[in-house]
Amino acid sequence: MIPMFSPLVEQIRSERFSLIAANRIDALLNAAIQRREVPGVVAMAFDKTDILYAGSAGRRGLGVDAAPMTLDTVIWYASMTKATVAAGAMLLVQRGLADLDAPVEKVLPELASPQVLEGYDENGQPRLRPARGVITLRQLLTHTAGFGYDIWHDNVRRYMDDNGLITLAKCKKASLRVPLMADPGTAWNYGISIDWVGQFIEAIVGKRLGQFLKEELFEPLGMVDTDFGLGPLQRARQSDLHQRDPDGTLRTTPDELTDDPEFHMGGGGEYGTVPDYTRFLRMLLNGGKTPAGQVIFTPETLRLMFSNNIGELRAGVLRPVIRTLAVDSDFFPDMTQKWGLSFLINPEASPHGRSAGSLSWAGLANSYYWIDPARGVGGVIAAQILPFADPMMVRLYEQFERAFYDGLDQPSAMAS
Repeated sequence: MIPMFSPLVEQIRSERFSLIAANRIDALLNAAIQRREVPGVVAMAFDKTDILYAGSAGRRGLGVDAAPMTLDTVIWYASMTKATVAAGAMLLVQRGLADLDAPVEKVLPELASPQVLEGYDENGQPRLRPARGVITLRQLLTHTAGFGYDIWHDNVRRYMDDNGLITLAKCKKASLRVPLMADPGTAWNYGISIDWVGQFIEAIVGKRLGQFLKEELFEPLGMVDTDFGLGPLQRARQSDLHQRDPDGTLRTTPDELTDDPEFHMGGGGEYGTVPDYTRFLRMLLNGGKTPAGQVIFTPETLRLMFSNNIGELRAGVLRPVIRTLAVDSDFFPDMTQKWGLSFLINPEASPHGRSAGSLSWAGLANSYYWIDPARGVGGVIAAQILPFADPMMVRLYEQFERAFYDGLDQPSAMAS
């Protein structure tokens, strides 16, 4: 096991978490490595003021000479990017520069007069019609604007193929020019909405998305390794990306994000470290304040972000059509899940420990996070494996969460 302390992580000093439980989590991570379920993994858990657990195991690659997976290993955040970009948009709302329910076409004329793709006719031609209603920022933040992803929506995949639209990972604006899968406000469809939120932010502030987030979030929070793209120092600590084949074996696969993006992919373009992302989540738990006391969000804004913003619609269940990139996922079976701005919400308590009203999401390469406002705690666990929702990694995520909650407030053998 990699040592639990790092210059990038505050010393673990809380008496809230059991040392026995920390050792149990260490054992879980190491066992996954020994079974060759994951090449490398990093995990952290925290409350509002302290890091309660920090550990890593395995290596950044498959070879025996690969560097150890350490707390400061740089990973692709993928869709964990969405929460930081949504936070950037909510800063504009908080400052009165954006309205959640105004038509976004006032800022992004490209989204005026959207069309809905209802399918294909017998001749293979797309059946398109004008959308009923306009797109709003709230809908973009909640994945109810109507957009989809080619990974999870066959009609999006077919439309992109038929029109020569390259993969979103190449960060070309043309890849965003796809029709809706449903009328705005009528369904939850996981898709490119937060990429459009990034474009919305840029149009208002007159800066590239990454620069705005760096100034407003990353620098105040000390997120020194988080950015769209990799500098030399980050690339030297980057984990390889891996693909699990149908027989269960792992192989290295290329990281396909471009080094020269035409636009910063607000839905999944960031890289960073687990300690960096933990700083962002702890700010949310700590009432919107940085450790130095700088106010990022007001309590009113946080309440809005943490609350159900999709009404009676259901969120969270994903059934992919590109199964090399994702498998079926439903993190709370038999539960009607909701969506905030921009997080998955479990309205009932999780069987693995978190409270009702907790917030979570994930990244395509099997990185996961949650925050539990009711108990004032949260966690992040990350590997770099495809497909998303890999069963072995999901099991480790669930085990980590359960072991963490079991260790809270235990009276014996406290970590110092």
